[in-house]
Amino acid sequence: MAGIYLHIPFCRQACHYCNFHFSTSLKHKNDFVAALLKEMELQRDYIGASVVETVYFGGGTPSLLTEEELRLIIGRLRELFPLDPGAEITLEANPDDITMAGKLKAWKAAGVNRLSIGVQSFFEEDLRWMNRAHDAGQAVNSIRMAHEQGFENISVDLIYGGPTLPDGHWEKNVAQAVASGIPHLSCYALTVEPRTALDKMIRQHTKEAVHPDDQARQFVLLMGWLAAAGYEHYEISNFSLPGRRSRHNSSYWQGKPYLGLGPSAHSYNGESRQWNVANNAQYTAALLSGKLLFEKEDLTAVEQLNEYIMISLRTMEGCDLGLVMDRWGAEQAGELQKKAEQYVRRGLMRKEETAGYTKLVLTQEGKLLADGIAAELFFEKGDAHFL
Repeated sequence: MAGIYLHIPFCRQACHYCNFHFSTSLKHKNDFVAALLKEMELQRDYIGASVVETVYFGGGTPSLLTEEELRLIIGRLRELFPLDPGAEITLEANPDDITMAGKLKAWKAAGVNRLSIGVQSFFEEDLRWMNRAHDAGQAVNSIRMAHEQGFENISVDLIYGGPTLPDGHWEKNVAQAVASGIPHLSCYALTVEPRTALDKMIRQHTKEAVHPDDQARQFVLLMGWLAAAGYEHYEISNFSLPGRRSRHNSSYWQGKPYLGLGPSAHSYNGESRQWNVANNAQYTAALLSGKLLFEKEDLTAVEQLNEYIMISLRTMEGCDLGLVMDRWGAEQAGELQKKAEQYVRRGLMRKEETAGYTKLVLTQEGKLLADGIAAELFFEKGDAHFL
């Protein structure tokens, strides 16, 4: 099984914290859609005969596509790829684009069966601070309207750790989402990325800096609240009611192949990774002349194992040493377990026995340090265990 990701590189306005590839000009959107359709044709063999079980429209703001454009894109996907009849088809949408029942009906008719709504916060001061295009009322109404039009598979994005969000407001944000019957939440710490507007404003002292201790505390609070509400913490930033995980994002963490379409989109087939040029004009011009414009890297055995360590530790299932042994060898599995012992002793990781194999799973405290722990477990290029 495989997935397809489509990057729609347009936004109504730029959020201060965002470092994703996008443009706030819709002037060349028609040409972009034509280029995207051409890329589908040229890349139809990338995932071979694998059945496509998930499609994800990300961005950017995919809800800026017209109903006709969305219907055209999904229709072409069905023609070119072996799309599973029960495929999960997700559309990322901003609350300010969910204002009419007709639009939601059109999305559903086109084949969209899952919405990921970029709420971020239900408080006006947070939304203004982040420079979001919607207001608090639209955040609430977008969820209500989606439910009214029959969308049951809904995810909501929330951001924590910002200077305008005290713990009490953070608790109300989470409680609002849970009370709204949302089966899936993606919760992210506010990150100050280099060369973003937020980074510049903080350096110029026109915005208050983000405090890591506040973020860590709010993450711990989040884990407790959602566990009490019956949600699985199935990946570092993702929580769902049982059986309601994001199938598309789960495929990334399971190492399944996927095709990325659109400027800056990444593709992965298990042995190599490639990424499209992050420039709308260059992407469009190349595709309209029948050419693909991407870079590619072949992954060594060490890089493949390190990637598995990184993504598996982010999940509640953890890093399976049995799988490591089967794919990369018993020596590598033994060395990895040896490296992990220090984190087990410190209470940052635990060992779980499943079907005779050991899994390394981060504890709640370990999840606060997930990236750093994974990096310490990585194998080095030229490691003796790979000679």
